Amino acid sequence: MEEIIFPNQIRMYRRLRGRSMQELADHLSVSLSAISKIEKGYRRVDQEQLVRVAEFLDCPMQDLFVNEQNSQQEIVLAWRREQERRNKINEKSGLKTLGAGLRQIRNEKNLTLIEVAESADMTLSVYHRIEMGQREVSDKEMKNIAKALKMHVDELKSQIKNLDENGFLDEIIQRNDAKYKLLLTPRGAIASFAGVPDDNSKISVYGTPTKDGNIIIDIDDEIKKVDCPVALQGKKDVYAVNLCTRRLGNLLPSRAVLFVDPQDPVGSGDIALYYTSGIEVQIISVRENEAGQLYGVRWNPDEKINFNNDDLQKLHRVVFISL
Repeated sequence: MEEIIFPNQIRMYRRLRGRSMQELADHLSVSLSAISKIEKGYRRVDQEQLVRVAEFLDCPMQDLFVNEQNSQQEIVLAWRREQERRNKINEKSGLKTLGAGLRQIRNEKNLTLIEVAESADMTLSVYHRIEMGQREVSDKEMKNIAKALKMHVDELKSQIKNLDENGFLDEIIQRNDAKYKLLLTPRGAIASFAGVPDDNSKISVYGTPTKDGNIIIDIDDEIKKVDCPVALQGKKDVYAVNLCTRRLGNLLPSRAVLFVDPQDPVGSGDIALYYTSGIEVQIISVRENEAGQLYGVRWNPDEKINFNNDDLQKLHRVVFISL
């Protein structure tokens, strides 16, 4: 299940469009009470419902989430308070231990995030939040995860308990906590990378493909290290990505490595990574229309992506390509 992060912006957009709660309830085929709970952030919305809400309110789906640029200050503060509250609840309820245990077992079985998420009948972002210890797991979901890991649910719980008691999960929990702090500012859930070591000689490479041509970038799943180009040495946020998608067709060879600087301004004519979630990106060409507004283009098949101001924060510029 995809979650609307509390407090969401559905109510604001509904009022801007002059639509009533009842109209939205009828559109989603749910009760008026359910819409009230959804708008207050007390009830989850699945991916299909989220798409339908965005269509009904005629706004980009990502705008329904809180973001620091466009949301009112009191909403951003409430968002932060809720995230901190949930983090404390998660710590007390053992979700951090569960998430760390799942990540450890998945890595031991050489399975990717995508493989487990798909086998467990979950979206990638939902399963990623489970491993981060930021989402509760129902009994049914736990059974599906155990099945995806080729284990019985009791065996899975027992193994996680043993890993925790023997201290094998402490380091993973610490990494997840550090990662969570980077995501605590609502800017589209883009984490900062520290790909270049102090000696500036090597840089981390990330990237595993999805079925729809996107790329997953998980800073805990480094693929390899490569030599850092001289021109990029000293830039701490630079990271590298495998060209593991054929959405670029024959534009670049499959062995190419893209070096990315999230701090470099993106302009027309650039190739960039467009973060559609905290860990999933699309490789796009950045273009400019007659009005001077930037938009993106994907290849094979061609697809135009219109940006709003918040989307520009989700673009990381490709500054060097190694063939």
